[in-house]
Amino acid sequence: MNNDLNQAPTYVKLAVDLIMVLEQSDVSPEEVLQALEIVKTDYTNKLAAEQP
Repeated sequence: MNNDLNQAPTYVKLAVDLIMVLEQSDVSPEEVLQALEIVKTDYTNKLAAEQP
């Protein structure tokens, strides 16, 4: 990672890592977006479950 990325917030670093992994996979952009919707729903539910 370059110095700018090292200074970036954790969520930006995670996004860059995920993009790199997804670009290396042999999956269509449509399938990636479908998978990301599932991930987003899962983490949205986890966040809601943490709320009092």
